Amino acid sequence: MTTHAPQATQSVTLPASLDEAVAALGAMPAAVPVAGGTDLMSAVNKGLLRPSGLVGLGRISELRGWHYQDGHALLGAGLTHARMGRPDFAALIPALAASARAAGPPQIRNAGTLGGNIATAAPTGDTLPVLAALEAELVIAGPGGARREIPVSHLLAGREMLEPAELIGFVRVPLLHAPQVFLKATGRTGPGRATASVAIVLDPARRGVRCAVGAIAPMPLRPLEAEHWIASLIDWDGARGLAPDALAAFGEYVAAACVPDPGPPADGGEAPPPSPAVLHLRRTVAALARRALGRALS
Repeated sequence: MTTHAPQATQSVTLPASLDEAVAALGAMPAAVPVAGGTDLMSAVNKGLLRPSGLVGLGRISELRGWHYQDGHALLGAGLTHARMGRPDFAALIPALAASARAAGPPQIRNAGTLGGNIATAAPTGDTLPVLAALEAELVIAGPGGARREIPVSHLLAGREMLEPAELIGFVRVPLLHAPQVFLKATGRTGPGRATASVAIVLDPARRGVRCAVGAIAPMPLRPLEAEHWIASLIDWDGARGLAPDALAAFGEYVAAACVPDPGPPADGGEAPPPSPAVLHLRRTVAALARRALGRALS
């Protein structure tokens, strides 16, 4: 697996179905599931992981597509970023397609998968704020054909974890048929890791705005008060436009909620002023939120 690994992988299993993969993990508790391998191989090459076995998910065709179910799209966890970035998928879930296209260079997008992005739960995962804003749910496959569903936010926050021999099988996303926008800021030009990202999803049926901010915390943040406030200003039965001042205020509201001022020290003294780095991050989040909502409403 790597030229400098002191211990090679002992076994590789290539199941043909989701239930076979779950059974393989049950039979080899120390084995690691692998799809695209973009994060796994990085950890192996850095000496952070030495798996005793691998369960390859690449041959499970049911995980590489999607289908419709009760007004939702049931996305296979094996969907690659490259596949999600194509026009037919973008017409279905625009913000998720935009985040997939921004997920890095072609070699990463061709290999990296939606399920891997969720399971790794890296703060800079581009699809994660979109899934949080969409309020997506995960379909977890367990031993004996068992299936259970949990909100994606519960897994990312650590409120519910995968049990032994469980796999993320599908991601259930509501089809809102409404504007969605994903924007990210990086530290350099071209594809790169996000320093901040924002997903905006309009929900006209519920007259709501959903916003999630990624890359600035261990999991995506939802500024719920800002969402409710801006939704109350939108004319949902009319042009859905907002004045520039309202868009700017929304951006500041989101930034203040997600990048708060530092708290007072433990000795009870006066709280220090925000550092230049905090102020810069707050300006970045405010600009992303303002632009994303403006594009969604336009």
